[in-house]
Amino acid sequence: MVAIEALHIKGHSFTAVTVYLPNTTLLTISNDRGYIMCGALDIALLNDRLAERKIIAGRAVGVKTIDQLLKAPLESVTYEAGRQGILPGMTGEEALLKMI
Repeated sequence: MVAIEALHIKGHSFTAVTVYLPNTTLLTISNDRGYIMCGALDIALLNDRLAERKIIAGRAVGVKTIDQLLKAPLESVTYEAGRQGILPGMTGEEALLKMI
């Protein structure tokens, strides 16, 4: 099953997607500039093989809900996210607000 919901943070709109799979759940919150995701996101792949796309993304590990993804510190971010001031350790919500 897939759940898609509108999410508003300090007046800004994002899309939250939860994909329920056997033995795991994929989580992502995005807007038109970038996204944050659960531990399934492969930051190394985005940085190394897809660098020319300049993807703004961050990864939080150990999260099981959208609310946890918002509150958890990011474990890693893409190079382009770092250039936008999005850094490991900042919460998902803080990172998303830098994607405005």
